Amino acid sequence: MEAEIDPLESVRILEGAVKLYERLRHPNLIRLLEYFPVGDMFAAVFEWAEGECLFDHWNFDYYAENPYIKSPMVRYKELSVEKRLDSVNVLFSFLISTAEHNYVAVDFYDGSIMYDFNTDTTTICDIDFFREKPSVNDVGEDYWGSKRLKAPEEYVLNAVIDERTNVFTLGALIFQTFGTFTQEEIKLRYENKTFLPCARETWELNSIAYSVALKAVSTEPEQRYGSISEFYEEWKKAVADEI
Repeated sequence: MEAEIDPLESVRILEGAVKLYERLRHPNLIRLLEYFPVGDMFAAVFEWAEGECLFDHWNFDYYAENPYIKSPMVRYKELSVEKRLDSVNVLFSFLISTAEHNYVAVDFYDGSIMYDFNTDTTTICDIDFFREKPSVNDVGEDYWGSKRLKAPEEYVLNAVIDERTNVFTLGALIFQTFGTFTQEEIKLRYENKTFLPCARETWELNSIAYSVALKAVSTEPEQRYGSISEFYEEWKKAVADEI
């Protein structure tokens, strides 16, 4: 009802999305229960999942007016390193599974992640734009995704969107999880349409983990890890002494 696109386009997208939740089932993905038309509209019913969205933009004004209230992302960043590493492992597991099902993640960002602070459970939601491989950027500069996290090819019309793109996305999310950015640095990402990793001095983990994450967000796709699985193997070795 509040989308920036026509309601019927929203219906078309949701009708196409239900197959994604069925095909990409994962222990940490919200579970689709049923779906059906409602007049000219369309409904999808999901099993309730506890948690708070890590990018709850609809509350940003509220936080600005009430600075003593911490957003879910602020609280998430205050978790122990071990708990955040466990949460990142969920993202690796889900994206590895996505690749194994021959799909690429599209518009996957912190708004697709919920965290239950009572049970330390990470839940994935909002995978409506994921695509079957092979895939290309058929939109151009406005290809879906957050400008804070998008890979360079996600701005280029007809560029290949593949697992290396997802390696970049996950690398950017990891930098956001274990790095510290100023508001000015975040603003530059939007203005320059380029993800910028944090400085080594503001990175919480060891130097090896920093190098592994840095390779993941290489500007050129061929300089990144060839797959999420390869990225994960290097990541596990790098953070072994952090646990």
